[in-house]
Amino acid sequence: MVKQKYYVVWSGKKPGIYMSWPECQQQVLKVFDAKYKAFDTKDAATKAFKDGWEKHWGQGKAKTSSKISSNNVVSPSSGEIDYDAISVDVGTSGNPGPVEYKGVDTRNSEIIFSVGPISKGTNNLGEFLAIVHALAYLKKIGSSRNIYSDSVNAIKWVNNKAVSSTLVRDASTQEIWDLVDRAIAWLQNNQYDTKVMKWNTKEWGQIKADYGRK
Repeated sequence: MVKQKYYVVWSGKKPGIYMSWPECQQQVLKVFDAKYKAFDTKDAATKAFKDGWEKHWGQGKAKTSSKISSNNVVSPSSGEIDYDAISVDVGTSGNPGPVEYKGVDTRNSEIIFSVGPISKGTNNLGEFLAIVHALAYLKKIGSSRNIYSDSVNAIKWVNNKAVSSTLVRDASTQEIWDLVDRAIAWLQNNQYDTKVMKWNTKEWGQIKADYGRK
């Protein structure tokens, strides 16, 4: 049985409280810097809506018994590398500019998936898409592997199930924004145990999926 969720939209087409993700999604899709969040109870959602987004949005997911929690996204890793994990990274030509991303086997750098180039986007949006792509891939194949990313912003966005990007939504950026909207919807509607871990570049060098364009 799916537990009832309440979706608060602070900044969207029509701010308010919605009782399903599709209703909420209609209010935030293609809305620049939309601010919204899911809560487990109507009382919590009502209070959060009255409090305003500053006290709740960007602070991680509301406390819940769901498998998805802030514990799935961890601080910079230390110690030994988990070579069984998938490493993801983005390659850009200009920022904004064409974007591509990939996921590789951390042990041998073998490419597991590769997407792009996407006509126009930013480094952070590409990093975000790479993580969500890896999450969806691992869930689809029933894998218990975890994920490494070297992007603090992208990891935070995955944790928040929302992005905060200044990239303008127009015809030239529609491709990447459509992908981002789909990725956010996936995060809102799926549970996972996978940990998204911060690659420790200082100790380990460049992430295994690095495009070598720095």
